[in-house]
Amino acid sequence: MSVLTSPRGKAEVVHCRRTESQDIYYIKKLIRKFTQKLFGRLNVIYLLEKANLAITLCNDKEEIMAHAILLDYPNWNVARPEAWPSAFKELDSSIPCTPLNTLFLHLFVAVDEYSVGCCKEIIRTVFKAVPELHFIFLVVPSYMSLGSTLITVFNPVGSMPCLTYNEDFTVYICHRHRHYPQLYIRRARMEDHDDLMPIFMLHDTVLKDTYGEYFLAELIEAQDEENHAVVCEVEGVAVGFMSVCSRVNLPLLHECFDLGPFHGFCVPHPDDVLEPPKEPGIADAELRTDSQVSQRIAEEPLGPVSPEAMGSAQEKVMEEAEVLSAVHSENVSEIQDLDKLSLLSLTGEQEHGVSRWSSASIQLPKEPSHFRPVYRGAPSVFCIQLFCIDEKYEARSLDFMNFVFSLFPDKNFCIISVPQLTPEFVLIQNFMKVIPFNDCTLQHDLYVFHRAGLFKSINIRLANSADTPGVEQLVSSLMLSRSILEDLAQYNEARRDPDGTPLRAFVAEVAEQVVGIAVIRNETDIEYIRSHYNIEDFIYFSHHQRDEHGRLHHLAMNPAFRHYTKFFLKEILRLDSKTCLYYPVYPQPRDGKIAVFQLQSPYAHSLTSALHYLVPVRPRRQIVYPLEKLGINAPSKAVSKDALGYALNHTNRKLTLEPKITVNARIVVVGASSVGISFLETLVFCSHLKFNNLTLISTHGLPGKKLLGNEQRKFLASDHCFNDKDYALMSLCSWVNVVVGRMTGIDRAAKHVVVSKDKAVPYDHLILCTGQQYQVPCPTGADISQHPTNREVPDSSKIRYSGQIPCNLFMLNDEEDCVKALTWIRSNSIVTEGNVIVYGNTIDTYTTVETLLSLGVRGSCIYLVCTPPKSMVPCINNHAVESAVEEALQAAGVTTFRDAILAQWNQGLHPDPIHCASFTTPTKPFQLQCAMFFSFCEKNVDYETFKALNDACLVYDGRLVIDTNFHTNDIAIRAAGPLTKFSNRYYANDWTHSNFSSKEVGFQLAATMLNLFDPTLEPVIEPPADLDRLIPMYKGAKIQGGILPGSYHYLHITKPAITTPLEVQKAQSDFGSEIVTGCAKSGTYFRIHINKYEMVEDITCLSHEPFPVSNYIRLFGQHEQALNDLCARYNSDRITDLYSYFTEPWCMALLHDRFIDLRKELRQVLASEQEEGRPSIEQLARQIEEEEISLKEPRKYLRKVFQETIYRPLVEKSILDYLHYNRYHLPMYAWPGII
Repeated sequence: MSVLTSPRGKAEVVHCRRTESQDIYYIKKLIRKFTQKLFGRLNVIYLLEKANLAITLCNDKEEIMAHAILLDYPNWNVARPEAWPSAFKELDSSIPCTPLNTLFLHLFVAVDEYSVGCCKEIIRTVFKAVPELHFIFLVVPSYMSLGSTLITVFNPVGSMPCLTYNEDFTVYICHRHRHYPQLYIRRARMEDHDDLMPIFMLHDTVLKDTYGEYFLAELIEAQDEENHAVVCEVEGVAVGFMSVCSRVNLPLLHECFDLGPFHGFCVPHPDDVLEPPKEPGIADAELRTDSQVSQRIAEEPLGPVSPEAMGSAQEKVMEEAEVLSAVHSENVSEIQDLDKLSLLSLTGEQEHGVSRWSSASIQLPKEPSHFRPVYRGAPSVFCIQLFCIDEKYEARSLDFMNFVFSLFPDKNFCIISVPQLTPEFVLIQNFMKVIPFNDCTLQHDLYVFHRAGLFKSINIRLANSADTPGVEQLVSSLMLSRSILEDLAQYNEARRDPDGTPLRAFVAEVAEQVVGIAVIRNETDIEYIRSHYNIEDFIYFSHHQRDEHGRLHHLAMNPAFRHYTKFFLKEILRLDSKTCLYYPVYPQPRDGKIAVFQLQSPYAHSLTSALHYLVPVRPRRQIVYPLEKLGINAPSKAVSKDALGYALNHTNRKLTLEPKITVNARIVVVGASSVGISFLETLVFCSHLKFNNLTLISTHGLPGKKLLGNEQRKFLASDHCFNDKDYALMSLCSWVNVVVGRMTGIDRAAKHVVVSKDKAVPYDHLILCTGQQYQVPCPTGADISQHPTNREVPDSSKIRYSGQIPCNLFMLNDEEDCVKALTWIRSNSIVTEGNVIVYGNTIDTYTTVETLLSLGVRGSCIYLVCTPPKSMVPCINNHAVESAVEEALQAAGVTTFRDAILAQWNQGLHPDPIHCASFTTPTKPFQLQCAMFFSFCEKNVDYETFKALNDACLVYDGRLVIDTNFHTNDIAIRAAGPLTKFSNRYYANDWTHSNFSSKEVGFQLAATMLNLFDPTLEPVIEPPADLDRLIPMYKGAKIQGGILPGSYHYLHITKPAITTPLEVQKAQSDFGSEIVTGCAKSGTYFRIHINKYEMVEDITCLSHEPFPVSNYIRLFGQHEQALNDLCARYNSDRITDLYSYFTEPWCMALLHDRFIDLRKELRQVLASEQEEGRPSIEQLARQIEEEEISLKEPRKYLRKVFQETIYRPLVEKSILDYLHYNRYHLPMYAWPGII
C-alpha cells in the first residue's frame, strides 16, 4: 500500500496488482488522444494477450487509477522482436541491455490528477516484481514529447529509424537504480544491532527467547574465517542480515538427501565411491515411490523391475569446466577469483517424463536403497545460518549472494535448510530444492545455490552444428538423450521434420558453454487442443495466430541455472515468434499398442526441470456425438476424433513473469478412492499454486495405470467419477509421489503414517480416504446336517474372519483384484469346468455374474447366492429393471438362492481351497460344490485401517467421526468418503458422505484445504454457532452403472438422498411426474423423474446397446422446458423413444460443457435491472411468488414483459454468442450470417 497525493492535496491509498480481463473496460476509458499518438492505436485486449507483464494500480475502492503493459521487444517497429538486442547495442554500447534485464513499455495510462505518482509507483512495482530487470525502454515518434508524466522517469538515449517507413523514433530509458536499486552489501558491524533487531522481532521472538536479548550482537562479534555476518544497507541503515558458515554437517546431509547431482557438495576425488558394488540380484523393497523428482524414462526397457527401483539419481558430476570468462552484471561488481568453476552436470535433472510411469511397466535397475555414495574430496559448501530482511527490500534478497560467495572463494555451493511449513520466500526461489531420500525423517527442506548461478550473461539463441558436442555432454546422463540428439541433428540438417513440420532447437549459453537445450515444433493439432482442453482459461484463443502455437518436445537445463528456466521459455517465445507453448504428457501405452504417429509417444518428449514452470490444463468433458445422425452437420474430424489422450501443460507470454505460490506442506492422502483422486485433482489443477509434497499412499498405486480392457471393468459396477481416460488426462503421477503399501499405523505425535508396518511417511496434513471394502465373510459355523434356519444361527456379520483365507476366495474391490480373478479363471479352466458361487446382495454381484457369462462360464455352473437384505431398498431400486435381470438370469441358466447365510466352507474342515460351501436359509439349508467363490457381502472399513485409526486414538463410532469441515479429533488429520460419519452432535446419523457424489466430496475437501494455502481466496468467515450444527448438503448427482445379466447396459442417476424404495417415493404427494419409454425386458427402457419443480431428478436407463453415459449425466438438474418442452411433448405422444430423442441435433448445446456458463449468464441478465425504474424479471417473479402482485395468469404476464422489453434481445444475443463462440463443437446450429 502507498499513498499518492495530487497537486491539489488530495490523497489516495493505492496498491498494484496484476491486470485482469475485467479491467479492460476501465483501461480503455483512460486512453486519451495523446496516448494514441505516443503508443499508437492499440487493441488493449490483443496487447494484454501478448504482454509479459501488465500492472494495474487501484485505490482502496478498487477503482483503477493507472495501468501499464510491458513486453520483451520494442513498442514501435524499430527492430524485429528477435533481433532488437544487436540494434540497441549499436544505439548505445555503454548500456549493457540484454533480453534478461530489459523490458519495453507498450502502454501507460493514468488518472490525470495522480498521473505522476501513479507512474512512479508502477515503475517501482515492475522493478520489484522482476528482480533481474534493470532497464525499461520506451520508443516514441521523434516528433512527440513524452508529456509531463513519463518524462519524470524516462531519459532520452538516442534515435532509431523505423523498419517499415521513413520516420525516426526516439528511445528513452528508465534505470532500476533510480526506483528500486540493488542493495549495498557489506560485513556486519556491532552498530547494526539496533537497526536489525526490530526486523527480527517483527517476524519471530524465538531466537531472543532461546539465546537471549543480545544473540545478534554475539553472532556479529563471533565472526572468523569460518563464520561471517553480512548486512544490506539502504541510506546508511541496515535493512537485512545474513549469517553464513563453512562448517556443514555433511554426513547428516548425505544420509538424508540425494546429493549425487552435486557430487555430495565435495570436490571430486579419485577415491570417491559413486556406485554400489555389483551384486547378483537386487532386493525388492516393500515401499516404492513414484515421484515427480525421482523418476526417469528408459529409452530401451530391459525388463520388469519393481517400481521400488525408481529412485533419485546417483551419478557423477561433470569434470571441472574451463575458466568462465568474466561476465558483466549490471551495476554489480564482476565475479572474480573463479580460477576453476565446477559446473554441475545434468545428472541431477531427472526427467519429468512424459509418461510419468507409476507401475511396473518401464522399470530401471537401481542401487539398493541403503547405498549412499562415499565422497573423499574436500567440502565445497557453506550454509546460511540466519537470514532476515525488511519486507520492503525482500525482492532484492539475491543481492547477498555475490558478496557471500566472495567470502568463500573455494566453495561452489551455498545451502540453506528451512522448516517444511515455511512459505517459500524470495531468496530460496532462486535456489534448487534437493530431493530427500525416502527414509529421510529430517523436518527441513534443503535448498542449494551454485556459484555459477551468479552469472547474468546467459544467452538464448538458435542452435547450430557446433553446439552438438556441448549438448551431448549436457544430456549424456538423461534416459532420452538419444531422442534429443536426433531432433537436434534433424534441425541442423533440414530445419523441419520429414513431414514438413517446422522444427526449432534453442540452446542456453553461458561463457560459450551450453547449459540448456530446448526443441520445439509448431503445434499442428491446435483445433483438438482447443476443443478438448480448457486452454481458454489462460488465453483468448482468437487473438493468437495458428503459427504462434508451439509444442515443447525437449527442455534440459543445467541445475546451476535452473532458476533461469522461465527466462529460457520466455526467450523461446520471443525468438520463434510464438505466444503459446504446449507440453503433452502421454500415458503408458497398452501392451502391444503402438502410437500411430511417432510424435504421439512418450519417447518423443522429455522434460527435466521445467514442468513446474508450466501450468496443467484441465481437460474438457466431450459430447458423445451421434455422428451418423448429424451427417454433414457433425463437428470436424479434428474435433470429434478419438485421439490418444494426454495430459496437457502450457505456458504463454503472460505467464512467463507470473510467479507461482509454492506450498511445501507435506500433504499425505491415504487411499486412491474417488474421493482421494478428486481431492488430488483439485489441488494439482490450481494453476497459481505449486504443491511440492503431495503423496498418495495406496495398496496398488494410482488407479488407471494399466488401462485395462472392457472385460475386467465389467466385474464391478462404476460410479462414473473417473475412468482410465480421465486418469490419463490428469497424469497425477507427474505431480504426486505414490507410496505403494497399506497404512498400518498413525503416529500423531511424530506426525507420520506407518506403511506396511515398517516404513514411515511424514505428514503435515493427513487426508484419510480409504473408503470401505468387501471383507472376507465369516461363516456362522452352523452344521447343516442339523437343518438349522437363519433364525437359529448366530449373527456373524459383525465378526471378523481370522482364519486362513482360501486361495479361490475373491473379494473384488479394485481393478487389481479383478485382474487376479480373471487370471485365476483362465489358469484354472473355470470356463470349462467347476462351479462358481457369487455371494452377496449388491449390484456388483449382478455385474460379476454377467462378466462370468461373457467369459464363457456356463450359466448352469454359476450360483447366485443372495444374502438377506440389510434394508428395505434393493440394490436395483426399480422393479421393471429388477424383473428384466431376473428373467435374464433364468434364461442363462443361473441358479439363484435368496436370503442365504454362509454356514461353512468344506463342511468345517480346512478351508483352503474351497471345494464346497454350505448355507442356511429361512427354510432349509443347502450345500454347493465350488471351484471359485466371489464374496460381495456388505462393505466395511478394512480391519488394518480400523486398527490404525483406533490405535491412534481417533474417535471411531462405527466409522471415523468427522465434523462439517472434514476434521477428525486431530486438527492435522482430515477424512472424507464412506470411511466417515458425522459427529452425533449434528443429529444426522442417516446422512454420511456415502449419500453424496464422491467426486464432489473430494472437491469440497480440497476447497477447505485451499483456504490454508491460497492467499487469493477470501478469508473464511466462521458461521454462527447455531449454523455450525448443520451438515453440508452437496448437490452433485449420485451415479451407478454397469453391465447386468442379459448384457443390459444399466445406468442410474439420482440426487443425493436417504434411499427409500421407489414405490414409497411415488406415493408421496410431491413426487412430481415420470416419463418412461421402452420396455426393460426388451432392452429399450428409459425413465426420467421430473420433480415438483419440473427439474430432472432421476434417470434410469436399461439397454442392450451401449449409450452415451456422459451425455445423460448432463441432463441431471436441467429444467424440463430446457429439454425442448419434454413434458409437453411426452404428454402429446410425440416422444416414443428417449434414446433417440436425446440424439437429436437440438440437444447438443445442452450437453456442451459450457452450457452451465450460458445458464449463469442468462440468469444474470434476467436478474439485473436493464431499464431504469423498472424491476428485473427476477424481481417480478419474486413479487408474484410473495403475492405482492396479484395476477390470474402470472406466467403469461412474465412472458409478455420478457417479449416487450430489452430482456429478449439480450437473451437472444447471449445464446447466439454462445453458439458462435463454440461453433467448432456445435456446427449443427445455424446463426445469423451463415444462411
